[in-house]
Amino acid sequence: MDEYIDIVTATGEPTGKTALKSEAHKNGWYHNTIHLWLYTKKGEILLQQRSHKKVIHPLLWDVSAAGHIDAGESFLNAVLRETKEEIGLTLQPKELTKIGTKLHESSYANGTIQDNEFHQVYIAELKVNLSDLKPQEDEVEALKLVSFNDFELLLKNSETNNHFIPTNKSYYHFILDTIKSKVEL
Repeated sequence: MDEYIDIVTATGEPTGKTALKSEAHKNGWYHNTIHLWLYTKKGEILLQQRSHKKVIHPLLWDVSAAGHIDAGESFLNAVLRETKEEIGLTLQPKELTKIGTKLHESSYANGTIQDNEFHQVYIAELKVNLSDLKPQEDEVEALKLVSFNDFELLLKNSETNNHFIPTNKSYYHFILDTIKSKVEL
C-alpha cells in the first residue's frame, strides 16, 4: 500500500512536508516508522516472519509488528493501528512502553530503495496465546515465540542461519537487553 507519510530531516525534525511512501524510498527522504516488540513473562519474544511477497528481506524473522506512520498520525496511534492490522492484536496505550528511537539507513533492491527511517521503538507484554493472533496475509508469513536464550543463539549465528536480518545485529541486542531488564524470570 502506498500511503502518504510525513517527511522529517536527517535529525528527525518535522519538515511539514508529506510524500507517498514509494517516493520517500525512491528519493531517500527521512521518515518515521514504528516497531513493536512483544514479550511474555515466561521470557519469550514474539517474532514475525516477513511475507514471501516482501521486496526487502522476504521470509526473514524480525520485529513483532512494524509499519510506516501515516501523514499526521501520532506514533502511539500508528503502533496501535499497525499491531491490529498485522497480527490482529488490540492493545491499549497504557500497555506500551517507548524504549527509544533508532535511525536505520539502508539501500535495497539494487539501489532503487533508499530506506532512511527513524524507528520509534515500543515494547509491550503479550497477554494472549499465540493461536489468538491473526497474521495479515500480505505482510506476515508466520509468527513464533522464542525464548531469550534461543533469540540470542539465533542472533549469534545470524550471518549464516538466514534467520534474522544480519545487518540489524546491534539493534536486536538492544531489544533483547531492554526486554530482559523488564522481565523477572
